[in-house]
Amino acid sequence: MAKASGLGWTTLSVDDSTGTAKDIKNDVTNLQFATPRATQDITGVNKSAIERLLLLADFSITLNGVFNAATGASHDVFKTVPSTSVARTTSLTVNGVSLNNEVLYTDYPLTRSNSGELTWAVPGVLADGTVPVWS
Repeated sequence: MAKASGLGWTTLSVDDSTGTAKDIKNDVTNLQFATPRATQDITGVNKSAIERLLLLADFSITLNGVFNAATGASHDVFKTVPSTSVARTTSLTVNGVSLNNEVLYTDYPLTRSNSGELTWAVPGVLADGTVPVWS
């Protein structure tokens, strides 16, 4: 695939607490996600540079958006984050490539700015030990 922009998200859905996928891409204004790997330092005293092993894979995400209390919108999805302990399938597709993970969302903070915007920034982490894989 050729180089592409981050425009044109075709999928950005998150399960609500009942496990029903909700398309919330219209409420999300920006997002950040990472697929880091842990490392172990195995440098011997005979080395002049650090030697490492790759360890466990991980996934983290922060979705930022605009408050929307309509049925099936982002508030419906995240309002139960403080009161439920469920993993939520999170699906991202942009430019024909997808990433799907089971995510534990850990907070649903709302911010009302001094100019009146009501926004949220929801952080999530990998839930089930499945290695994140781009399709």
